[in-house]
Amino acid sequence: MGLREPVILPHLQDCGSCTIRHRAVCARCDSDELARLEQMKYYRSFEAGQTVIWSGDRMDFVASVVSGIATLSQTMEDGRRQMVGLLLPSDFVGRPGRSTAAYDVTATTDLLMCCFRKKPFEELILSTPHISQRLLEMTLDELDAAREWMLLLGRKTAREKIASLLAIIARRDVSLNPRKSGPIVFDLPLTREEMADYLGLTLETVSRQVSALKRDGVISLEGKRHVTVNDFDRLLEVAGDDSDGGYPV
Repeated sequence: MGLREPVILPHLQDCGSCTIRHRAVCARCDSDELARLEQMKYYRSFEAGQTVIWSGDRMDFVASVVSGIATLSQTMEDGRRQMVGLLLPSDFVGRPGRSTAAYDVTATTDLLMCCFRKKPFEELILSTPHISQRLLEMTLDELDAAREWMLLLGRKTAREKIASLLAIIARRDVSLNPRKSGPIVFDLPLTREEMADYLGLTLETVSRQVSALKRDGVISLEGKRHVTVNDFDRLLEVAGDDSDGGYPV
């Protein structure tokens, strides 16, 4: 079954009113820098299941995820495939200075990306410390996340793995939709099969552990994907990550 080409959209919004502005690569830009970004940006939309780019393909743009979720995956020579990361709203796609994509990027949900033409963006980095500093911060955050994921895959139990994934998604939801108190509510962006692939578990184990978290009152669940976290501290305890004891920020 063929997938349609991505839709290239006109200017949807000014950078200053962007919903991911405070977390994206442009978070520290002043008005002049935002104006330069406006000149090189465009939007692309992808349907759920559509490939954004294949590993090894030439990548002539970099982008920020505005809405939706995408997966990063890698395929071995014998066809085995492993999901190696998630791209959530405000995450950066692509690498300045690298001409090809390192991973397959696939839209898990309907996806909207704010794209920048690569060469002008690379030139802008050289003359705009605010962007280069923010890009460095985001890269270091990604490195920290990769190290945490190594711990999760190598040492955590199945229950802790599921709780950790839910905590990651909950944290990002709160960072984009700040609140002072109350439950955290979000739609799980992955199917049970995708969660199993990402966490290195079987489908049966994922389903069993999600049901157990619901039964124990750690989460509430409507359907298969609508999740409510009433007590984030308890979710962190189950995940084995109760290091800060605070509400996610």
